[in-house]
Amino acid sequence: MDQTKLSEPAPTKSRTDVNRRSGRELVITRTFDAPAHLVFEAWTKPELLMRWWAPKSFGITFLSCEADVRTGGTYRFVFGHPASEQPVAFFGRYIEVVPPTRIVWTNEESEDGSVTTVTLTEKDGKTHLVLSDLFPSKDALDAAIDSGSQGAYPEQFEELDALLSVLRAGTPG
Repeated sequence: MDQTKLSEPAPTKSRTDVNRRSGRELVITRTFDAPAHLVFEAWTKPELLMRWWAPKSFGITFLSCEADVRTGGTYRFVFGHPASEQPVAFFGRYIEVVPPTRIVWTNEESEDGSVTTVTLTEKDGKTHLVLSDLFPSKDALDAAIDSGSQGAYPEQFEELDALLSVLRAGTPG
């Protein structure tokens, strides 16, 4: 098995590990200090997704978010970037949704899009997240890594951690 560490986690209280598990699969893991139902909500409610999904360092703005998060539902995320006159859309469909433990979706903006699986396991009020991006080929995963897009996860998950902290406190963010 080709298991390669792609990034060292930033020094934070909660680590994000990004590893290449095989020629076609990237696996990201992190534990959040929040119950699974809150983590699941952050992944499934458009108004919450828009608060953490776009990494600030990428310079992108989340313009719109449509997410019908149910088995057979679809999503469409539209982003803007100062270097581009046209917005960029990411879209796909939800293959499997099992609240609050599992979400599987397609990434259909290109023929090399991955199938993403998020699994949430709660223990003692904390939620361990395993995200798997399975690409159609080794070349497709190599291209995604080369583009730098897969490097967003640690920063995204820092933003998710901050949002979960607000949600746990029960205060508006």
